Amino acid sequence: MSSRNTVGAGSCRALVPEPDFPMNLTIQLSSVLLLGVLSLPGCDRGAHSTDQPAGHGAEHGESTGHAGHGGHDIWLTSPRRQDTTITQEYVCRIMSCRHITIRPLASGYLQPITVKEGQRVKAGDVLFQIVPAVYQARLEADRAEAEAARIECTNTRKLVEDNVISAQELAIAEAKLGQAEAKVRLAEVELAFTSVRAPFDGIIDRLEEQHGSLVDEGDALTTLSDNSVMWAYFNVPEARYLEYMAANGEVGSSQEIELLLANGQVFPQRGAIGAIEADFDNETGNIAFRADFPNPEFILRNGQTGKVMIRRSLAGALVIPQRATFSILAKRFVFVVGEDGIAHQREIEVAHELEDIFVIGKGLAEGDRIVLEGIAEIRDGQHLDHVEFHPADAALSNQKRYAE
Repeated sequence: MSSRNTVGAGSCRALVPEPDFPMNLTIQLSSVLLLGVLSLPGCDRGAHSTDQPAGHGAEHGESTGHAGHGGHDIWLTSPRRQDTTITQEYVCRIMSCRHITIRPLASGYLQPITVKEGQRVKAGDVLFQIVPAVYQARLEADRAEAEAARIECTNTRKLVEDNVISAQELAIAEAKLGQAEAKVRLAEVELAFTSVRAPFDGIIDRLEEQHGSLVDEGDALTTLSDNSVMWAYFNVPEARYLEYMAANGEVGSSQEIELLLANGQVFPQRGAIGAIEADFDNETGNIAFRADFPNPEFILRNGQTGKVMIRRSLAGALVIPQRATFSILAKRFVFVVGEDGIAHQREIEVAHELEDIFVIGKGLAEGDRIVLEGIAEIRDGQHLDHVEFHPADAALSNQKRYAE
């Protein structure tokens, strides 16, 4: 036959004459030729897609030669001694220095009440008045009995002077007079109890009874708070208690006590520790402190909450940045670099924690060189080739990150 079949594979073609063979043999020959064409080098379109630039594997497999810390310079610094103020915060409950419940010592109906809730009153002001009619009548009756006893005593004395009766009769008359006079004084006190007065200057709380209420002796009428000085109670752990007692005994130590209110504002008046309870709480291990704050503007009220902030000055404290430390199982460590350039892991004791620095208690000296940046890239005992030292002043001047 004069016609020819064309087999294509990409841009390569093979022209095969069509002999007069059986159909199945023709199919087999076509398949063999097609496989051969596909295996030609010029038709491998994917050969160039897998090529890699020279040295690519070396880039990822070779060390950079910086003691295994990724080619970055390791920053070092040293501890520094400086005057530091530490702040300890404690949640507190604020109470009035005097806060009492007003209760009557007499019973009866209340007359119109002249004070209002929240009103400031002075010592001696009448807060409540109980109808005094019954007590007034009782006083008048006792006064009449006392006058009768006085007359009888006078007559008896004259009879004794005239030797008409014995002196014993006079003693009995004088005793009766004394008893009658005592009843008068008692009636006067009971009458005075119908006027419920403020025992000190303060602020009236909610009125529990109103005009016309029948009250009995001991019923709660209201509460009265003396807010001139406020007491802030807070609990201190035993370790902090010992620190406080030791600081008060140190020469030159000073402390300031401030009150942080619920709105985030600091109360303008400074406070002072007014009392420390006698016993520790065995369940919590805390002991209660009381800080006293003057309240001339009566901003503070009984029952408020806040935070007591105790600020204490430390002279010549040894400090380091927090980010120069790391923790392992609740212990704090730093890397100290020796003169031979080898980093050694060292445990430290943090005496106080500030916003971005630590006050060191034990473990470091002022001349030690410690790792500031790159802590995560080095290991204990590793030799550091590329280091950059930053003075303590520069390292502490801009602290915005915390410990790693």
